[in-house]
Amino acid sequence: MNLSIYQHCVLCPRMCRTDRTTSPGYCGCTNELKAARAALHPWEEPVLSGTNGSGTVFFTGCTLRCCFCQNYPISSQGLGKALSAAKLSQIFLRLQDQGAHNINLVTPTQFLPHILEALEMARPALSIPVVYNCGGYERPEILRQLKGLVDIYLPDLKYVSSDLSKRYSGAEDYFTWASAAILEMAAQTGPPVFDEKTGLMKRGIIIRHMVLPGGKEDSFNVLGWIHDHFSPGSCLVSLMSQYTPFYRAADYPEINRRITSYEYNKVIDEAIRLGLTQGFMQKKSSAREEYTPPFNFEGL
Repeated sequence: MNLSIYQHCVLCPRMCRTDRTTSPGYCGCTNELKAARAALHPWEEPVLSGTNGSGTVFFTGCTLRCCFCQNYPISSQGLGKALSAAKLSQIFLRLQDQGAHNINLVTPTQFLPHILEALEMARPALSIPVVYNCGGYERPEILRQLKGLVDIYLPDLKYVSSDLSKRYSGAEDYFTWASAAILEMAAQTGPPVFDEKTGLMKRGIIIRHMVLPGGKEDSFNVLGWIHDHFSPGSCLVSLMSQYTPFYRAADYPEINRRITSYEYNKVIDEAIRLGLTQGFMQKKSSAREEYTPPFNFEGL
């Protein structure tokens, strides 16, 4: 992927076509690669975190505007440290040396040209899986350029409702893009593959969905879509209870609370009813701010 795409940026579905060499795009980023943390992370799904942790790199900026974002300082406030692609490739290899089970690219879309360059530099010394951890709001045309470089996709499927996605994430077309993107991701990876000795994931897709306050009906629709488009065993589903009313959620009184056990259990029941039992569910106690790591430039 050529760095010239930054001059007329169409990396995400916003397709803002901003010249990011002179000013920030919709994502809030210029063409300067920035990240806020690169460290072993124990709080991903067990097949990713294992015993040592996932080697997560948290990138600055985001193509969504989620009012409940737990990473708000880096997604919307520009917190981050400038890096070169060469430096990023060194970070990947250092995380591998520290025992990371994988390289976990968190919200990477806005810097894909740099990231792909860094991955190419790191290979063949980089021998652990690469995880693409994103909000699901992706262009399939861009994802196709990742084929062979990404081993595991970890997308959110936040909403089916365009009303909810517009109100809470500023993306009325979220489901249109996310559903198409997830099908492209699954086509690239195929069904989940695990290491026989460790049980760690080597390849495949995990679809995350975080239950929102008052949103269980839309959660049912999300699960219904997964059921209709994935055969048993072809993906893992991760249902999340960790919603916490961060930052701008106070401006949306209907979600300015944590989800109830009743809401979450109803979504779990629906997943079981649909046969979506291969995957993960969080304990209700996961709705705690301590699950958000400090963005203190560790590892950069």
